Amino acid sequence: MGITIFGAGGHGKVVADVLERQAKYKLLGFLDDNPEWWGKEIYDYKVLGGLDILISQGLIRYPIIVGVGDNQARQQLVARLGSLGCHFGQAIHPSAQIARDVQIGPGVMIMANVVVNPGSKIGAHTILNTGASIDHDCIIHDFVHISPGAVLAGNVVVEESTHIGMASSILPGIKIGAHCIVGAGAVVTKDVPAGHTVVGVPARSINNKEYDFTSLVKM
Repeated sequence: MGITIFGAGGHGKVVADVLERQAKYKLLGFLDDNPEWWGKEIYDYKVLGGLDILISQGLIRYPIIVGVGDNQARQQLVARLGSLGCHFGQAIHPSAQIARDVQIGPGVMIMANVVVNPGSKIGAHTILNTGASIDHDCIIHDFVHISPGAVLAGNVVVEESTHIGMASSILPGIKIGAHCIVGAGAVVTKDVPAGHTVVGVPARSINNKEYDFTSLVKM
C-alpha cells in the first residue's frame, strides 16, 4: 500500500526512514506547503507539491502521515487533511518494543528504540520520539510529542498537544494538562495544570515569571 508524508523537514525525513524499515507501506513521496521544496528530493523521495497534488494525482486514496514535529502545526494540518477526506497511516519502527495490548491511534509516529509497556494508550497523531520510554497504564492523548530519551513512569496521563522535552522524567501517577511544555531534563514530581511550562529538578512552573535559567544548571 502506498503512503505519503506531509512535511519535508527533518522530522519528515526521520519518518521516511521509519516507514522504510517498517516495510508496511511504499512511500510515494513528500508533500509540503513550501513551494521552494517542490521538485526536490528528500532522502531519495521527491517532494511532489502541496495539498492540491493529493487530488490531482489521485494520492488521496492512499494513507498519509503528517511528519511535522510541532504539535500545533501538526494539529492544523491534520484538520485540513481530514476536511479533504484523507485517512492516516502509522509509522512504527521495528526496533520499538510495544506490549501487545497497547492501543495506538491513527497518524502515530513511534521512532527507534521506543518502549511502550502494557495497558498504555497512545492518542492520534502523537509522536514517541527516539528512545522514549512509556511505562504501564499511561494515557497519552492526541497530538502529544514525547521527545527523545524522555521517561514516563506508570499511570502517567499526558493531555492533548503537550510537549515533553528531551531526557525529562515524569514520576508515577502524574497528570500533565493540555498544551503544556516540560523542559528538557526536567523531573516532574507533581501534576502540571493545563497551559503551563515547567523546567528544572524538581520541575517548577515558569508561567508569567521572569526566570533565571542558569539556576537550573547543575555542575
